[in-house]
Amino acid sequence: MRTPAKSSSRPRPRRWPRRVVLALLAFIALTWLPVLILRFLPPPTSAFMVERRFAAWREGDGRFALKHRHLPLADISVELPIALVAAEDQKFPFHHGFDLQAIGEAMDDADDGARLRGASTISQQVAKNLFLWNGRSLVRKGLEAYFTVLIELTWPKSRILEVYANIAQFGDGIYGADAAARQFFGKSARELGARESALLAASLPNPLKLRVDAPSPYMLGRVAWIERQVRQLGGPGYLAR
Repeated sequence: MRTPAKSSSRPRPRRWPRRVVLALLAFIALTWLPVLILRFLPPPTSAFMVERRFAAWREGDGRFALKHRHLPLADISVELPIALVAAEDQKFPFHHGFDLQAIGEAMDDADDGARLRGASTISQQVAKNLFLWNGRSLVRKGLEAYFTVLIELTWPKSRILEVYANIAQFGDGIYGADAAARQFFGKSARELGARESALLAASLPNPLKLRVDAPSPYMLGRVAWIERQVRQLGGPGYLAR
């Protein structure tokens, strides 16, 4: 009687490349889908908002209230987008998600002994705030770069700027241009003037310390610098190029 051959439980080596490719394609599809959906629908929240809500719940802070309301770019003053670009990413209309020159300069400064400074573009900040968590790990930076590529491939620049203006943090629990305009100036985002827009943009590096409602001399200096940059860029028309 012939003894049946023992089947090996080890998969054939040739199957692994195919499985890796399928897993990679599945990952891309699952991560690209929300980017594609948010190309057309307003984000109801962001990863950073969820993280802040959870922190308030964990700390038992029953007084915390998150303020956020998404507005189309057409319903936001033209003064705010150009102020954000002047403050955060002056090459925004022209790059493809990454400012390579700024990254190189930051690395050169770090090599010279200076603290490594950020060189994130608005596209990168949208990717981080919308989909990821706060931190400086290599994994998070890698995912930030990945989502930045997806966003740049899927969204027009106007959509990136719209989402950024709507999810940026301007104070504790205050997210987006309309919530900030109503909180600090008692008006809608459509009514923001150039000075008010520069104040909001000046707070973005650290909105918990650089307070719009109590600007420090340092912040007022940033406001003046942003206003000069807006003029040098040519005002709101710079974003229409």
